[in-house]
Amino acid sequence: MIKLESYQSGKLDKHPTGYSHFLPSHINDQWQWEDQSINLLIEKAAIKLGELNSYARLVPNIDLFIQLHVTKEAVVSSRIEGTQTQMDEALLDEDEIAPERKNDWQEVNNYIKALNQAIEELKQLPISSRLIKQTHRTLLSSVRGEHKLPGEYRNSQNWIGGHSLSDAIFIPPNQNFVPDLMSDLEKFLHNDEINVPALIKTGIAHYQFETIHPFLDGNGRIGRLLITLFLVDQKILQKPLLYLSAFFEKNKGLYYDNLTFVRSKNDMTQWLKYFLVGVAETAENAAQTLSAILELKAALEVNLIQNFGKRANNANLLLQNLFKKPVVHVNQVQQLLGVSYKSANDLVSDFVQAGILKELTGQSRNRVFVFEEYVKMFRL
Repeated sequence: MIKLESYQSGKLDKHPTGYSHFLPSHINDQWQWEDQSINLLIEKAAIKLGELNSYARLVPNIDLFIQLHVTKEAVVSSRIEGTQTQMDEALLDEDEIAPERKNDWQEVNNYIKALNQAIEELKQLPISSRLIKQTHRTLLSSVRGEHKLPGEYRNSQNWIGGHSLSDAIFIPPNQNFVPDLMSDLEKFLHNDEINVPALIKTGIAHYQFETIHPFLDGNGRIGRLLITLFLVDQKILQKPLLYLSAFFEKNKGLYYDNLTFVRSKNDMTQWLKYFLVGVAETAENAAQTLSAILELKAALEVNLIQNFGKRANNANLLLQNLFKKPVVHVNQVQQLLGVSYKSANDLVSDFVQAGILKELTGQSRNRVFVFEEYVKMFRL
């Protein structure tokens, strides 16, 4: 049994070559705590998640809206790692991205693809090393980290901060310990014999994953993505609608400090409190966004019926598609509706006139239009 108040996070282990790496304690055990404020935070987070789940059940075609949540998560989680892609840009096709911004765009879109694939895989596979590695392979495909063993745990020592092992801020466990530590983490996630609330398990697992840092690149993004995957896997979330990257990014220093204090001060309690506050706040924000989306959708559907006459059916088809892919070209609208280019162009013009679409590029040809009010709900 591990008592939270007397938890020992691990030890510094000296490597024969001279540097010291941090070797975390195993976590697959029963956890207990005396601090009752943790129970209150679990309860509050669970209530907020319940409200989010009820929205997920109420919203027709919820999968239409999930993609924007996923895109926002990809943008923010990648931004924490230093990419510059903005929300509007992430929604564009690759051929519309300036050459000097393509690498960042590719990283964000890899994240979207990795997350969508992982959620699909969860239907057949539990969260496991196999699933984690598959997701990592997709994340690093054809981007800056493509030479850093995509889909494989590292076979060399890595470090965080600084330029080398000698001036690093943190040195994770030596690569020889990674398989055993990841096996322990996996067992902890699936151990039904210990009565540890799923939200506490998720918080501990995220800390442990970031501390093990099992890959040469992409650890932060995979670790944040695992939070959502585990909550979906445990049926705490009905749909993948909760992403904590925006909460972490809001005050990056606090996020990193809370992780660091577990290692340096054995303070898992503070990390879990911070994590649970993040879950509650993020779930509440996501529910408010879904509520606003429902209101917007209802108002626009009435607008189309009242103002678009005989073209109301096509206008409604376009509107529903914009909730899934809120950036379009006229020729995509033509393809979607099976109409002439002129009809598609006229309908897009009417959507611009009605304030539903906004022209993004300022060009006379190859124009790109964005469903501005909808995308605005996901911008930070």
